[in-house]
Amino acid sequence: DGPNTYVVSKKTKEAGVTMALSGLGGDELFGGYSVFNQIPELQKKKWLMSFPVYGRKPFANLYHAIKGTVASSKIKAILKQEYSDTEFIYQFYRQVLMDDQIDRLVKGTLPKNRVFEIGHELIGYGTQGWQLPSLSRISAVEMETYMQNVLLRDSDQMSMGVALELRVPFLDHEFVEQVLGIADQYKRPESPKKLLVDSFKDMLPTEVYDREKMGFVLPYEHWMKNELHDFCQERLEILENIPYINQSGIMRLWSQFKSNHKRVTWSRIWPLVVLGDWIKRNEIHG
Repeated sequence: DGPNTYVVSKKTKEAGVTMALSGLGGDELFGGYSVFNQIPELQKKKWLMSFPVYGRKPFANLYHAIKGTVASSKIKAILKQEYSDTEFIYQFYRQVLMDDQIDRLVKGTLPKNRVFEIGHELIGYGTQGWQLPSLSRISAVEMETYMQNVLLRDSDQMSMGVALELRVPFLDHEFVEQVLGIADQYKRPESPKKLLVDSFKDMLPTEVYDREKMGFVLPYEHWMKNELHDFCQERLEILENIPYINQSGIMRLWSQFKSNHKRVTWSRIWPLVVLGDWIKRNEIHG
């Protein structure tokens, strides 16, 4: 997200704009992400979760063996949970590498998943959490994790990197409180950010609000397999000097990515490359 924001900010500044408004918070508040559909749809299939965990595991394993995708690995993990409440299954939708992949990358046992704990604090056991409508519970944890720790940081740093003043009106605290209190029936995401779009239809041309939702993705996969191949290879090899890292697991993941394995996309490898680069730059030894 950082490089994307930098490119857009730079072009905006070059166009002569010194202050701009960002739509950050719109997806989180109004259900613009697929997770706002995925979690409710899964929770409608409560009959699946009515079976004991030991009865669901074979089905989950078979489903993933057939599909072999990132999505099926998440469904597999979710079906092995005790419950289908949001606070139990949300973490898997934002998890980059699943637990079985992580186990092959490290030696020993990692600390408990912090996202899982945050989810429980915000939308599970906290008094405030129980008062929120179902979709707002997803909004709360999205804003507390991915938005706060990645998107807000990137927006601030990358815009200021080109001296562009960026403002985030959707994150006005009174507005956030108001929208989080809206019932699901008015925010149900039949289409991305339906309530927000409906509120501005008379001010926007059709081609703006009635188009397919599009991400802004730089060609990382192509770069990592071509121009950045050697850079990635060298940074991943640096990790073998870290005592907690299983080097054969790292290289296996790298090979799967280069072989177009459906479960290993570029975003599963790039954080490891960045980690290796950080170790190199800071001259970390063991």
